[in-house]
Amino acid sequence: MPAKINLCLGVGARRDDGFHPLATVYQAVDVCDEIRVNLRADNEVTVVVTHDGELMSSELVPDGDDNIGVRAAKLLREHAGRPDLGVDIAIRKEIPVAGGMAGGSADAAGVLVACNELWGFGYSKDELEPIAANLGSDVPFLLHGGNALGSGRGELVSQILSRGTFHWVAVTSDVGLSTAAVYAEFDRLNPVGADEPQIAPELLAALRTGDPEDLAPALSNDLTEAALSLRPDLADVMTVGSSLGALAALISGSGPTILFLARDAAHGDELAAMLTASGLGADVIQAYGPVQGARLI
Repeated sequence: MPAKINLCLGVGARRDDGFHPLATVYQAVDVCDEIRVNLRADNEVTVVVTHDGELMSSELVPDGDDNIGVRAAKLLREHAGRPDLGVDIAIRKEIPVAGGMAGGSADAAGVLVACNELWGFGYSKDELEPIAANLGSDVPFLLHGGNALGSGRGELVSQILSRGTFHWVAVTSDVGLSTAAVYAEFDRLNPVGADEPQIAPELLAALRTGDPEDLAPALSNDLTEAALSLRPDLADVMTVGSSLGALAALISGSGPTILFLARDAAHGDELAAMLTASGLGADVIQAYGPVQGARLI
């Protein structure tokens, strides 16, 4: 299951249901979690989450019914009318936790695809979309991957075509940022509300050309001010990456992961080496996109 980044993230004023209207362009990138599922003889749904071979703390990734993968499996069997089915889920994490790259949503999409196969339901990804939308705004996109427009609260997805491959370097953080906290700060900073979000035509044109030089000035994120208000140190990371030659610096989703756009794969290698040497952040990850969404291997 790939991570996602938002090439643009336009955010409108908070709706009565508590969500914000979004206008976004998603891209799936090749930072991937791996999920394995095994059929159980009973109807229990269990989950184990690891990173680098070590069990992850439940404070970082919830276990039990609070885990989005567990919720995905239970929602899928409920939809199919098969509450008797059980599964053991093993998640190997590579996507940063609470890093603005939708690691939890990727896991939910992966569990839907894996359990759909394991339990023999035979649903298409389009048929899984309504279930995915009930789990989270990013989950429907991560079923399909590629590049897509997102609207509503992000769950209304339509695929868009692009040319070429874009190369990214991500700098992660030791401390995550709560998505809810960032949106609350966005509301505080915009007390009279925000304009209806729009997607710049320049961004869509850049995806059609496949030229990172065109894409760089079209990248945007309306949550940047809110994320930097909560984590001013992230501005230093963005400044350093830009000074080292990145075409653009962008906060990933609600943060705190910072994305840098490279000219090509070789430039990404150079940029990653320099950012690693700078000692900033918890880790430096290279990625490219667009890539396919959740898939069986």
